[in-house]
Amino acid sequence: MTIKNEQILIEQFRKKCKKHNLRVTPQRVMIYKELLKSPDHPSAEQVSDRLKRTFPELSFDTVYRTLSTFREIGLVDLVEGYGTAMRFDPELSKHHHFRCRKCGQIMDFTSRYYDKLAIPKDITKECEVLKLQVTIEGFCRKCKKKK
Repeated sequence: MTIKNEQILIEQFRKKCKKHNLRVTPQRVMIYKELLKSPDHPSAEQVSDRLKRTFPELSFDTVYRTLSTFREIGLVDLVEGYGTAMRFDPELSKHHHFRCRKCGQIMDFTSRYYDKLAIPKDITKECEVLKLQVTIEGFCRKCKKKK
């Protein structure tokens, strides 16, 4: 990510916080920045561990509550962890996921084909669909080689 892109995203972050009457604290900014630079859809524990190297006084509870708040106000998405810890995704543009069944790595990908998948009528008739996102499971390059 370029510095200019990060600056734009941080400005959008500040506006979203103000819109929801959420103070822009140094802790919230550093948690959001850590998410932005994380390519791996980290859990709250991973974000906390990474930030503790620089900010040892930052508690896991603060990180967890902050990430949950970010999700509530639409700053991040939740990526299904399939029985593991919740994973957070700051990328809000249309995309899909590949999840490795062995190591748990989650990778983003785009697909116009998947973007245009029709939602079954029995779902749209009974439910309000807010988001369509495909998750493909298999083995990543590293785990495939180890098999």
